[in-house]
Amino acid sequence: MDKYKVTGMSCAACQAHVEKAVKKVQGVSACTVSLLTNSMTVEGTASPADVMKAVYDAGYGASPLDAGMSGAGGSAGLYTEGHAGSMIKEKAGSGSFSAKIAAEEEALRDTETPKMKKRLFWSVGFLLILMYFSMGVHMWGWPVPTFMQGNHVAMGLVELLLSGIILVINQKFFVSGFKALFRLAPNMDSTIALGSGAAFIYSVVMLFKMTRAQTDGGSAAAAPYMNEFYFESAAMILTLITIGKTLEAYSKGQTTNALKSLMKIAPETADLIRDGNEVTVSIDEVAIGDIFVVRPGGNIPVDGIVLEGSSAVDESALTGESVPVDKEAGSTVKSGTINQSGFLTCRAVRVGEDTSLAQIIQMVSDAASTKAPVARLADTISAYFVPGVIIASLITFAVWMIGGNSFSGGEGILINTAVVSKALQHAITVLVVACPCALGLATPVAIMAGNGMGAKNGILFKTAEALQEAGNVQIVALDKTGTITNGTPVVTDIITAENVNEEQLLSKAKALESKSEHPLAKAVMEYGPENGSKYKSLDIKGFKALPGNGLEGSLDGRKLLGGSCRFISGRADIPADMMKAGEILAEDGKTPLYFSEDEKLIGIIAVADTIKKDSKEAVNELKKMGIHVVMLTGDNERTARAIGRQAGVDEVVADVLPDGKEEVIRRLQDKGLERYHAKGYLKDPDPDKAENDRKSITGRFRKAKKYKVAMVGDGINDAPALTRADIGIAIGAGTEAAIDAADVVLMNSTLSDVSAAVRLSRVTYKDIIENLFWAFFYNILLIPLAAGVYTKLGITMSPMWGALAMSLSSVFVCLNALRLNLFNMHSGRGDRPMKHRAVTCEGGSLLKENTLDKAGSLDDPQKSSDNNKSFHKSQEKENTMTKTINIEGMMCGHCEMTVKKALEALDGVESAQVSHEKGTAVVELSKDVKEADMTKAVEDKDYKVLSIA
Repeated sequence: MDKYKVTGMSCAACQAHVEKAVKKVQGVSACTVSLLTNSMTVEGTASPADVMKAVYDAGYGASPLDAGMSGAGGSAGLYTEGHAGSMIKEKAGSGSFSAKIAAEEEALRDTETPKMKKRLFWSVGFLLILMYFSMGVHMWGWPVPTFMQGNHVAMGLVELLLSGIILVINQKFFVSGFKALFRLAPNMDSTIALGSGAAFIYSVVMLFKMTRAQTDGGSAAAAPYMNEFYFESAAMILTLITIGKTLEAYSKGQTTNALKSLMKIAPETADLIRDGNEVTVSIDEVAIGDIFVVRPGGNIPVDGIVLEGSSAVDESALTGESVPVDKEAGSTVKSGTINQSGFLTCRAVRVGEDTSLAQIIQMVSDAASTKAPVARLADTISAYFVPGVIIASLITFAVWMIGGNSFSGGEGILINTAVVSKALQHAITVLVVACPCALGLATPVAIMAGNGMGAKNGILFKTAEALQEAGNVQIVALDKTGTITNGTPVVTDIITAENVNEEQLLSKAKALESKSEHPLAKAVMEYGPENGSKYKSLDIKGFKALPGNGLEGSLDGRKLLGGSCRFISGRADIPADMMKAGEILAEDGKTPLYFSEDEKLIGIIAVADTIKKDSKEAVNELKKMGIHVVMLTGDNERTARAIGRQAGVDEVVADVLPDGKEEVIRRLQDKGLERYHAKGYLKDPDPDKAENDRKSITGRFRKAKKYKVAMVGDGINDAPALTRADIGIAIGAGTEAAIDAADVVLMNSTLSDVSAAVRLSRVTYKDIIENLFWAFFYNILLIPLAAGVYTKLGITMSPMWGALAMSLSSVFVCLNALRLNLFNMHSGRGDRPMKHRAVTCEGGSLLKENTLDKAGSLDDPQKSSDNNKSFHKSQEKENTMTKTINIEGMMCGHCEMTVKKALEALDGVESAQVSHEKGTAVVELSKDVKEADMTKAVEDKDYKVLSIA
């Protein structure tokens, strides 16, 4: 995708003309032009030179935003206005990150407002003088030099000169307008030039007629012509339009502030350690692996890992979080953040365009360059709007001329100047009151403001379509691990046996677990403020890690055991109350670890992947919005249900493989079609046949739509589902595969940002609709008023008021978009359930009653994990074989995933459903796989295969 800066555009019609011209270039597959940022993105194989030539031929200028972009000839040709037919060759830049940032920043720099202010200053100055002579003297008798008293021709000449100066000051309207008109692609400048020019030319004609009357009849005969002058109207139109354009330019500049502020914090230099010396280099010279230092108050130049030092880092520019984040050795730091206190030594891991800041800037910039679906209507209308206004003006003039009885067949053609004046006044007012700018700006200013607000708060929308559609989702599917939960096991409960205190249990458990590399052992070792380092030096003798079962060793002559209930129960006595406590912990999705000393139980330590502190609140917020929340996980049924209950989701689908998650998303989408099939709207719920069914049911086909589903995930295994979903939302701390597949990225990695993204999308879409309504309503109301339709009711409009109304319409649209900066996206105070909600089955489930996919729901706890097999594509194959492997040693969900991955890596194994509670792995085979190979795959992971059936 190539990006260009486009110059010379003044309204939505210009935008439409540029798009139309570029799309005709051979090799261009897509083109999007933004009036807001004066930029253009082009996709395809066309060379930059051909693209820019097309823009120039359409009457505008273009230059590549990417300094490294080159055409077929090796350097990019820059087509600019004012160089008739000539192509100015400029050397391509280095294509470095800093060069691209500089180019983007230059493209967004508000160069128009200073120019408009200067034009406005001189226009208003000369207009005030003109109004003194045209209205003050003529209407109120203000004093003038003696030689001008009663000298109407002199007064006319003064008005001519003053209005002519204002026309010259604002000559851009005429140059751009008539250039576009001659190319048969009129724009807003064309209507302004025609309106102001017509008023000026008519006044000049009347001035010449005044001189004739002065010669023939003296001052008395010339006086009536003073009422026929429109010099002040011609000047007032241009001045009022300039006022509006100045305010519009300023407002447009404000909507891009978020993107510009991100670019401003991009570091330009870095302090590297080379050969033992500290050197300052350009940011483009930093390479992966370089060692850099950051002093207090300095910007972190690239993404890195802290090697030495500790500090608090302000990351608010990237995440929106105002509280500084503590950093120490091993912590990650991001480009563009500010080191507040300590001295840090870091190693670069991401540089240039790969840094977090660069990716955020790229996403926000790309989103601003795309168009929301709702903008298509405005674009279509804008392409025909200005020609339609010119035709309406001509019709208005003709109707008033005919209706004013200016033609008399008996005596030839008699032109009544009063009728001509009235007809011209209405025709000019029609030209100047019509405003395509409001239509063209309605969507992009709101998208830019909304996207900027999201970026400030760590929510990145990759496209304008994603920003619009996120608020329409009816179902949100959440991955469990790393999304709802923290993704790492921690100690949740400690239950001690009689006559054993917590400190005794922990010291012995940590001493034993210190010799193990299992993730659950790590959770035990890291529990408590004193951590487990001091226990690693304890003299554990005879340590054994029995594959998958537990641990064995002795301390001070006492035999210690640790592991699952099944492992301990055969080696030590477990009281009934402790057995019951362990079962309760297991029901809650936790993994109870039993510990004994000399064949006597000393306690239970429960370990689990806990939910994030904001997960429950975030799920509740989504439900209040009328969104159905589903949790998808490859974890076992019991653990999944426990987490689902804690988070408060509507439905749980467990034991799902990556391709199974993608299938679940598809089925959730198709539930919208099935709903209308059940109501008799569709003959067949099959999505492949639904389109024909929809067309055959007139008046009802619009109802038969798929549900809009959002998927939230963070891992590689979530990428297929993120791609399938209508809106893919990736957790910022997740894998690159997930982030690449998603439409929205949550930089703060908090689930509450999902509801915030939906909330922001809804308010942005509302702002767009308000802007479009105003733009349409304004033109529908004022064009007939300008044409004189309501004259008989005593309601009319002069060209000056029309110009003022036109100016303020675009300003209103921009200011309405800027209101988004005041919106609190994290407050659910104004949340309302959406109108078209997903309709669930009895019990609140979407999937459980479907015969093809009987996934368990929270309201149906008896559903087993076997009911979810339909979500795996491998289950649908007729040639699959099933084998059950009995395995000893699995203790938790981590063990299950280890065995699952080991078995599914074998050629011929389609899927493996593993349960540590049952001690089994149900394997689906597409061809014969040797039992010895399956046994080896499992036992290589330190588990024991008991039998295969």
